[in-house]
Amino acid sequence: MKDLTDIPALMAEIGARARVAAADLATATPETKQAALEAAAEAVWTGRDAILAANAQDMEAGRDKGLTPAMLDRLMLDEKRLWGVVEGLRAVAAQDDPVGQIIAEWDRPNGLHIQRVRTPLGVIGVIYESRPNVTADAGALCLKSGNAVILRGGSESFHSSGAIHACLVEGLKSAGLPEDAIQRVPVTDRAAVQLMLGMTDHIDVIVPRGGKGLVGLVQAEARVPVFAHLEGIVHIYLDAEADPEKALKVVLNAKTRRTGICGAAECLLIHREIADTIGQGVIRALIDAGVEVRADAALQSIPGVTPASDEDWGREYLDSIIAARVVDNLDAAIAHIRQYGSSHTDCIVTEDAGAVARFFSRLDSAILMHNASTQFADGSEFGMGAEIGIATGKMHARGPVGAEQLTSFKYLVTGDGAVRD
Repeated sequence: MKDLTDIPALMAEIGARARVAAADLATATPETKQAALEAAAEAVWTGRDAILAANAQDMEAGRDKGLTPAMLDRLMLDEKRLWGVVEGLRAVAAQDDPVGQIIAEWDRPNGLHIQRVRTPLGVIGVIYESRPNVTADAGALCLKSGNAVILRGGSESFHSSGAIHACLVEGLKSAGLPEDAIQRVPVTDRAAVQLMLGMTDHIDVIVPRGGKGLVGLVQAEARVPVFAHLEGIVHIYLDAEADPEKALKVVLNAKTRRTGICGAAECLLIHREIADTIGQGVIRALIDAGVEVRADAALQSIPGVTPASDEDWGREYLDSIIAARVVDNLDAAIAHIRQYGSSHTDCIVTEDAGAVARFFSRLDSAILMHNASTQFADGSEFGMGAEIGIATGKMHARGPVGAEQLTSFKYLVTGDGAVRD
């Protein structure tokens, strides 16, 4: 490896190595990739003491830096969360290999037999912030889909991500795959990010995973195609026909289970007909749970609420704060979400099937839910084993991005001496 202070030379070398590794990985057998992931999972669990020690170092630095409790929660690892990393690696390992899968095939009158089959994208660059588990998720999914990956984690999780990355490399080595298939940028210098955004010769797609600032920077400056993982401005709408018990369970879980993840609810919309009954009960329960409720004028008579400002609509708090407002009907809720949402995840709580159908058809968020906590907006909960992010755009990948979404396709055309008139 070149001098770590020469960032352009460093990134050029990483990119060149990734491109070579991608060519090898594209033809790796499913069994070999599965073995690498299973070995990586074993390495994570065997090396958990070292990973937790590295994480303690990051946590101490984060507290000294003044990170919010929500950001520290995103950063923190314990044995339970590490076991989740292990399970995620094993789940991805056990999945069907997407590479080479036949998506469609057909015969033509001209004598051609045509197949459309999945193929790796090539080299994926992943730029992320404080969550060290993204190192394992991204590395595993890229490996499973036959892609080499360049990981650039945030400075807050530098030591934790390094320790997890070492386990992924150990898995590659044990399976005889190129170690350069999963590389990690070994410096925190932000110049590395700027360089990645322009590495069109070496990187086929960039996946940014983090806050609005990071994603906005990547979208504005990248010359490489981007799968955008935008902020999660997540809404829950309590319809007039909402079941009180379901409304309470869903909203409390969606807001309080983990406030610092992109699937956490950030805005509560309440039908006017239930504002003084179900709505008031849900808001009181949120306040009792320690959540700051920033409400519109129609809800400010409830003890403990804080008046909302215009800035509270369309805001991702990633904290124990939620905005709340009363809407006249379903269409008003849809209009609010269209204006302020981020096309990530939105939910309706109701027993009215017609309202669900309208909510699902009139909104175009990547994930739409009915009577379910938005904390389920997660690739592992969708059965993908893990996710590299939740794409909020509409091109190529959308919603939780798993191994299958990290592939493109090619056409295989066969004939028997066919010629064209």
